[in-house]
Amino acid sequence: MQQPIDDPEAPSPVVGPTRPRILEVLGPGLITGASDDDPSGIATYAQAGAQFGFGLGWTMVLMFPMMTAVQMICARFGRVTGMGIAGVLRQHVPPALLTGTVVLLLIANVINLGADLGAMADATALLLPVHAALYVPLYAAICICMQLFLVYTRYVAVLKWLSLALLAYVVSVLTVHVDWRGLAVALVLPKLRLDSDYLAMLVAIAGTTISPYLFFWQAAEEVEDLRAYPRRVALLRAPLQGPAALHRIGIDTIVGMALSNLIGLAIIVTAASTLNVHGISDIQTSAQAAAALGPIAGRFAATVFTVGIVGTGLLAVPVLAGSAAYAIGEARQWPSGLGRRPKEAQAFYAAIVLATLVGMVIDYAPVNPIRALVWSADINGIVAVPLMVLLMVLSARRSVLGEFRVRGVLLLLGWISTLFMAAIVVGMGWGLVAG
Repeated sequence: MQQPIDDPEAPSPVVGPTRPRILEVLGPGLITGASDDDPSGIATYAQAGAQFGFGLGWTMVLMFPMMTAVQMICARFGRVTGMGIAGVLRQHVPPALLTGTVVLLLIANVINLGADLGAMADATALLLPVHAALYVPLYAAICICMQLFLVYTRYVAVLKWLSLALLAYVVSVLTVHVDWRGLAVALVLPKLRLDSDYLAMLVAIAGTTISPYLFFWQAAEEVEDLRAYPRRVALLRAPLQGPAALHRIGIDTIVGMALSNLIGLAIIVTAASTLNVHGISDIQTSAQAAAALGPIAGRFAATVFTVGIVGTGLLAVPVLAGSAAYAIGEARQWPSGLGRRPKEAQAFYAAIVLATLVGMVIDYAPVNPIRALVWSADINGIVAVPLMVLLMVLSARRSVLGEFRVRGVLLLLGWISTLFMAAIVVGMGWGLVAG
């Protein structure tokens, strides 16, 4: 079967391998990075800027190489084995451990998904003054329909375009007055603190930035691309495709994670330069941050910030539901994948619909949305550490990835990331005990 002409890993039949065009290379990594800046993440970054000014901006710089390394390793699992993270774990870890990981991931994703739907609704109510509760089912339906009815390649194209919503935060930071010298000093010479509020925010940022659902999603999308590009084959069976494939994954992931962390920093800087400067230090939701920006930075900045919340939510909600469905489907050995039609993977698509609907119901339940986000961040942190340990161990084994096992700097960065997250979880536990 002839390979699609837009496959960046396809060699030219006349002149041999060519340098792929950047827009063709960007895919799973770009979408994964963009989905990390979901409305819940926006709220976290805005609160960090409002409460601590530029004081936590350094986290975006520090976590960029760590986040990139972990996501590259996850993408390699999918491209090399032809299986997602849950599929690999199913073959190499005890069933109880796999089940526990998937259940905790599902709980965290559903809570996060519900918070994102609520944030999108609240943001829309700022622009179109109708009760926010009416927008929640509308956005849930849009996200479900995107996954049920769009052909996979079209769906990926839509997600790529939605990633442009993140540029709203570049625009917003350019519309406010920023103390660039103070920002540079804070990034290069951060003033670390050990008080409970600072540590709690550090935990929240880490849990938002390095999240298990991102691991599952990027690996699963590499597997989906094996179906979308017919001549791509899992590298264990086609090792000659390895250099081009790993080069593409590297570019895609670096760009995606750089965008993610740059936008996170832009949100922190925007909040620090406006809300913090004017004494507003308590931001509970992304919509509240947008509303508070209006009187300080002007209507345009507030509107741009608000539109960004909706755009990123439309990207993140399907990713949250989809990553949960991939994990469940692979663990249960269901026919899975957005490249399949709903009739071919009924249980997989049912999981997507159910996760989205349960998240929607959370918005109408008597649950404090901020407390729910804290629970989600805590669960993400708890799941991330043992999961990352497993991924680092398995990624270095020839029996798992063959000649494409992870070595050298990439493996070192992966372990540094794992130790960093472990320290964060320990700090979280210490804060709970001390509190």
